[in-house]
Amino acid sequence: MYIVQIASECAPVIKAGGLGDVVYGLSRELEGRGNCVEIILPMYDCMRYDHIWGLHDAYKDLWVPWYGAAIHCSVYCGWVHGRLCFFIQPHSEDNFFNRGCYYGCDDDNMRFAFFSKAALEFLNQSNKRPDIIHCHDWQTGLIPVLLAEIYKYNGMEYQRACYTIHNFKHQGIGGGETLVATGLNREEYYFQYDKLRDNFNPFALNYMKGGIVYANAVTTVSPNHAEEARYTEVGCGLGHTLHLHQDKFSGVLNGIDYDFWNPEVDRYIPNNYTYEDFEQKIYNKKALRERLLLDATDKPIIAYIGRLDNQKGVHLVHHAIYHALNKGAQFVLLGSATEAGINAHFRHEKAFLNSHPDVHLELGFNEELSHLIYAGADMIVVPSNYEPCGLTQMIGLKYGTVPIVRGVGGLVNTVFDRDYDQNLPPEKRNGYVFYQTDHYALESAMNRAIDLWYQSPDEFRQLAIQGMKYDYSWNIPGTDYLKIYEWIRHPW
Repeated sequence: MYIVQIASECAPVIKAGGLGDVVYGLSRELEGRGNCVEIILPMYDCMRYDHIWGLHDAYKDLWVPWYGAAIHCSVYCGWVHGRLCFFIQPHSEDNFFNRGCYYGCDDDNMRFAFFSKAALEFLNQSNKRPDIIHCHDWQTGLIPVLLAEIYKYNGMEYQRACYTIHNFKHQGIGGGETLVATGLNREEYYFQYDKLRDNFNPFALNYMKGGIVYANAVTTVSPNHAEEARYTEVGCGLGHTLHLHQDKFSGVLNGIDYDFWNPEVDRYIPNNYTYEDFEQKIYNKKALRERLLLDATDKPIIAYIGRLDNQKGVHLVHHAIYHALNKGAQFVLLGSATEAGINAHFRHEKAFLNSHPDVHLELGFNEELSHLIYAGADMIVVPSNYEPCGLTQMIGLKYGTVPIVRGVGGLVNTVFDRDYDQNLPPEKRNGYVFYQTDHYALESAMNRAIDLWYQSPDEFRQLAIQGMKYDYSWNIPGTDYLKIYEWIRHPW
């Protein structure tokens, strides 16, 4: 099968969040199964060119219709850690991708409307006819619209679109100028409720809604998050649209890269180990304590790795630090805040706890240190308010670091409570789950984990090993996506 991924990110060359990891990881899995996979990306001036091998001209004279005229573009081609990527570089005064950033510009909606148009023009003009066009998030939400309303009639009638939503919070809002610029025109048509009109603002177009309405298949990044998006506020106003298109909407759990996140081969940790020689993990715990100047004492280490913001349940992260210390555990935090107020608060906490022998707060992000924390900690807390998929808990499980999670989104699909899970036998359970957003719920789950560590160390060790045996690689998601691709290619 010939598959083209179109996205605004692909790790490690363009990475602002989890989207880049998904695009790369899924593409590699699909290609490893014998499919032809290509990736189309914007050519940002600030991307990591050092991760591109053999960058060269692939299509010098791509003219993209825009506002009734055309913008001249160059398309470059190169290999990103084995993946074939095409980078679109527009030559216009708009400087769409020469901004020193990926996102955050006032005209982001027009920047990525242009990218969507340019990606399809490149496929059309270069006579590429993939079986599947897989696009991601609001930045490429217009691709299924353009494919069905324009390019279907220009020689691309057999191409099928799969649209994956990674974050419902950012939907891409535009107005009539989007229609004029892209050549869709016909405001009275696209501003209908069953087309692109925003569900709550009758004067706005919603790119993500357009992707849902027009794509042949729509997915999000975990089965439970798919349910949340349809029935709760997590859908950010798109619940009714998802309900109308429920027959083509599903959740496919993301995977993680076991070549990179795997204690058996991890080059960032001093002692590699598997579940068969789990006792080697203790040497990573020792190394973590030495690096962060923690007391070498017989206590469990609880970790938090991730952003410090409201999505991640920052109020519970803060509470977890002090509750761990009160319960006789050590705590390690690695993360950065996205808001000035939260950043100031945690800087104050860092100064206050700086001389404490059982806690270390590392504000910022350090890739190497994150590996050592996963390998050295006993437990990892993930108290998110919402979590579409979550990678932290899956990485923790692979490293034998028992997750303590809030039961939302993909956390529900990957972590199964040792004491209370109703669906799996005890030998298949792998962590602790709480459901409320108050301190008492978090404390209850932490208490159960810490008490087991102290009172029944053999049982805690077995729980950690059970988690390591789970397969959250791209193997199962790869199969799921291939089934979806086949379904939209041959729906009869």
